[in-house]
Amino acid sequence: MTVTLLILHGIFAFLLLGAITHQAVTSVWPRKPAEQGFIAVYRGVHGHSYTNAVLILFIITFILGGYVYIFYRIEVRPPLEALLDLVPIGVFELKEHFAAIALGMLPAYWYYWKRKPENKMGRVGTTLVLAFAVWSAFVGGHFVNNVRGLL
Repeated sequence: MTVTLLILHGIFAFLLLGAITHQAVTSVWPRKPAEQGFIAVYRGVHGHSYTNAVLILFIITFILGGYVYIFYRIEVRPPLEALLDLVPIGVFELKEHFAAIALGMLPAYWYYWKRKPENKMGRVGTTLVLAFAVWSAFVGGHFVNNVRGLL
């Protein structure tokens, strides 16, 4: 059951990573009308169309992560503490903090994309902070998962 939930958590995190990255790129570096090619098409999507997907994926990923967190605290962290392997513990702590900050930013993120779309700085700022939190959580989670697999 734990492995299944961890895999689901990883799949939703991967989908969230793609959506927020796509939205961040298109909000920071929008496509110019005459541009052609793969990068231009990647940048040419409408960022507001990703807002609901990012919100839903983030909440699902956060809930699944919260459930898997119980098993991390019981089965993964104690052996790391016993071996005095503090780097993975610190990385996971940072991951938790960034995810909590991003969760608290979701209302502002939604507001700037849905209610105040003319405020480009608000959209770009909240999207970049959210993208940083999602990327750091994704990389940190995989790092800790791989370290625990080596023990």
